Amino acid sequence: MNHTLINIGRQFGSGGKSIATAVGKALGIAVYDHELIVQAAVRSGFSRELFERGDEHSGLFGLAGFFSSGRFGLSRNYLGSDHVFEIQSQVIRELAEKEAAVFVGRASDYILRDFDCLDVFICAPLEDRIRRVCERTGLDPDKAEEKILHTDRSRADFYNSFTLGDWGVASNYDLCIDSSLLGIEGSAQTIIEFGRRAGLIQ
Repeated sequence: MNHTLINIGRQFGSGGKSIATAVGKALGIAVYDHELIVQAAVRSGFSRELFERGDEHSGLFGLAGFFSSGRFGLSRNYLGSDHVFEIQSQVIRELAEKEAAVFVGRASDYILRDFDCLDVFICAPLEDRIRRVCERTGLDPDKAEEKILHTDRSRADFYNSFTLGDWGVASNYDLCIDSSLLGIEGSAQTIIEFGRRAGLIQ
């Protein structure tokens, strides 16, 4: 049974999601990113919007208007991000137990630290990320840079808050790749080749 598990952390604008998708396609396994939020929302009975707001952010989120099923009372006015993280963590672990998968972000390397996983971090020079974000969103370079720096700060705060680790620090990962050197497909193939040599990809 193929039970390959790959966790991919990424700087915003580095092409991490596209690389994860290419890896999943090449290996014929599922890639969980935004879809994971939907599953967590359905599982818990909360609405999709709550998990989108809480996704890779820390803090408190108001409950009013977030309940989708009516199964939960309103005895609490706020849901802490630690509770959102707990629900997402349970979903990630259940998925990892039953199938091969690529997980993007959400501190999945920490959540699955007791599983045999390949942990990867995707980075790229800021100018390369600005160019990619401009092409993808139509933002001007200054706005793109602002968005990149803000998103990376949010991801670092999220990861560091729940793992007590350091987001993006090379020693936390099995492999770190500068996507500007190899491109999307080249980076994906490098991950696969490395994982196979390491015995973590079947």
